[in-house]
Amino acid sequence: MIRVVIVDDHAVVREGLRTFLSLQDGIAVVGEAGDGAAALEVVATLAPDVVLMDLVMPRLDGVAAMRALRDAGSTARVIVLTSFADDARILPAIQAGAAGYLLKNVAPAELARAVRAAHDGDALLDPGVAARLVAAVADGHTARDAAPAPPALTPRERDVLGLICQGYANKRIASELGLSEKTVKAHVGRVLAKLDVSDRTQAALLATRNGWS
Repeated sequence: MIRVVIVDDHAVVREGLRTFLSLQDGIAVVGEAGDGAAALEVVATLAPDVVLMDLVMPRLDGVAAMRALRDAGSTARVIVLTSFADDARILPAIQAGAAGYLLKNVAPAELARAVRAAHDGDALLDPGVAARLVAAVADGHTARDAAPAPPALTPRERDVLGLICQGYANKRIASELGLSEKTVKAHVGRVLAKLDVSDRTQAALLATRNGWS
């Protein structure tokens, strides 16, 4: 059972998320908080597997809360769920350790899939957010930056990495490349291992920063 905590300053949003997620097999909403400060207490007490975190909240915002959770040694995987997709919020959230970044207009089934993916150690980005993130990282890269040599990826692994950088989930990658999801999952695992990163978000950042994709 995947234990989830919902953090959002709007009660109606928390109620809607709790109602939907409670209907999903293998997912249990174990707690909620109305701001980042309260989230720290709830997560410390309940030790959830996944946290759905809004960004704009009173007292302590989502990015500051994620940093505090990380500093406290929390192992919960945090998925940002917000209405904002501007560069000023995306990069800080990813740098704070977000295991996913989704917009609040996300399809319910996609949200459930993101929770399961985060629990499995994966990370999902809204495709539009992924594009902005890649562009922001690319804009911040200069010719004088000393980029390490690219890892020894196979041609197929490079294809997979390129689609990861576009924010594609395994199902979409499988469709684009004519592969099974199981095969794509294996390729993703090898790509993460060769890049020495823990999830696909970090893989996309590393690849874009160094011009590997």
